[in-house]
Amino acid sequence: NSFVTRTNTCGELRSAHVGQRVTLYGWVQYQRQGLFLVLRDFQGLTQVIIPQDEAHSHVKELLSSAPVESVVRVTGTVSPRPLGQENPKMPTGDIEVKAETAEILNSCKKLPFEIKDFIKKSEALRMQYRYLDLRSARLQSVLRLRSRLVMRMREFLCNLHGFVDVETPTLFKRTPGGAKEFLVPSREAGKFYSLPQSPQQFKQLLMVGGLDRYFQVARCYRDEGSRPDRQPEFTQIDIEMSFVDQAGIQRLTEGLLQHSWPEERGSIVTPFPSMTYEEALAEYGTDKPDTRFGMKIVDVSDVLRGSNIHFVQNALSYPRGSIRAICIPQGVRYLTNKDLESLKESAKSQFNQEIMEIICRPDGSLKSLLTKFLGEKEQSELIQALSMQEDDVVLLAAGEHKQVCSALGALRLSSANLLEAAGLALRDPTAFHFLWVVDFPLFLPKAENPSELESAHHPFTAPHPSDASLLYSDPAKVRSQHYDLVLNGNEVGGGSIRIHSAEQQRFVLEEVLKEDSEVLSHLIEALEFGAPPHGGIALGLDRLISLIVDAPSIRDVIAFPKSFRGRDLMGNAPDYVTPEELEPYHIQVSWPLEEKEAKKN
Repeated sequence: NSFVTRTNTCGELRSAHVGQRVTLYGWVQYQRQGLFLVLRDFQGLTQVIIPQDEAHSHVKELLSSAPVESVVRVTGTVSPRPLGQENPKMPTGDIEVKAETAEILNSCKKLPFEIKDFIKKSEALRMQYRYLDLRSARLQSVLRLRSRLVMRMREFLCNLHGFVDVETPTLFKRTPGGAKEFLVPSREAGKFYSLPQSPQQFKQLLMVGGLDRYFQVARCYRDEGSRPDRQPEFTQIDIEMSFVDQAGIQRLTEGLLQHSWPEERGSIVTPFPSMTYEEALAEYGTDKPDTRFGMKIVDVSDVLRGSNIHFVQNALSYPRGSIRAICIPQGVRYLTNKDLESLKESAKSQFNQEIMEIICRPDGSLKSLLTKFLGEKEQSELIQALSMQEDDVVLLAAGEHKQVCSALGALRLSSANLLEAAGLALRDPTAFHFLWVVDFPLFLPKAENPSELESAHHPFTAPHPSDASLLYSDPAKVRSQHYDLVLNGNEVGGGSIRIHSAEQQRFVLEEVLKEDSEVLSHLIEALEFGAPPHGGIALGLDRLISLIVDAPSIRDVIAFPKSFRGRDLMGNAPDYVTPEELEPYHIQVSWPLEEKEAKKN
């Protein structure tokens, strides 16, 4: 209550305050028949008794007629609630304030929706009136938790470990590779700034500048169109260190999260487990495994290698051919035939992967189109390899290793969702399973032209020390010093040890990626002036908070988010500007015909 004219907040009065004269400010949450109202502020609720005597008729009239969500000031005396009328669900439920004077500071007009968490309203309406949605207890709690967590992170990094908080520019130039960037016109004809997708180059340059340890709560921008649950602008905890290796960054990150973790969410255990990219793909079909439940992908190639099944032998004839399967526990009991058909259809449409199902009957025998091609020994080995039990359903795929694993990984997650929807508890919603994924490939074939390579992470990532020589002879086989942090199947952070040799950086850009290194000449030149070995990580703050509070979308943990199409529904941005406003930037808008007609009308 420092610096303000209230004596107390609406959430702090208790029996110990009985007899005190207090002044409260807040919003009218509820008013009943001119007898009492409930006043709300950021901290909680207080019941205010409206006086009924003639001497306070003005106060009664004023408070009885105040519309819900009006802002009022109330001065009165704290009294104990009458015996039997206490409310144990309210922290202030043992007291009430008997109003003596009051003032309506601002009356509220008819609301577009009620400010109550249990009232359902469309997300579009909530975002249009975001300032009203912010009054909800849910958003108030989330934004305050977010603030506390960031404060604890600052404390850990700056106060305990000597990091320097540095703000880096928002207006910069295009970075080759990576996500698409927003362009900002300049007054020089044909020249544009780019909004950085991360402070990547700047944090490396700060290491060249000798700052040793950098940190920033950084605003980042990516023009990713209408991708669901992504934001065009987002926040990351950005970190860079000199003279560090991968293990050092990992231990720092674990300590940072352990120090800042909200107490009410339990404790987290360090060090976090780690697995390689190849292990993650082979066992979970993804580079961001959800390790809260089993149903791992199992390699059954050796079990079926001796069979006469045509598609099995065909798959195993390829260099990276593989037969793999997942076992869905109690699948017969919890999944319908429609569910199983839907799972198989999704594998076909998304991954062009055929799926074969196998059911374990109550007598332990197998039901499948495959069984007539398998002997008793092979069936027994299959049951053992997959740990199959009564009523389990196995989904089996054959083909190229990565395609098979990716398809089964997606089916594993879809199956888990179906099992939980049917009532089988599979993933503990209160559990937090962190995991490091390491040893990613440094380069990947381009989707549009597989004979060319692109960076798997970004072009500044250093090769794995064991593979450094392969960079010049067979770059497609090089592993990187890149590491991702995964939480409950979501990537919440990513980083790498960087290239600090100008010669190696130039080779990667020009010879491997076929990029024009001139765009990064400032960075390459900086590496020639005694750049220290360095590395870092960026944690996605929005994603991390949404997982901590179990929010359905990252939009639910950002004060003023954009819609999934990247629009600000409250301020109606982006918006049109006049030709006169565009003139200094040497830009003319070429309107599609239908929009020309719409603007005329």
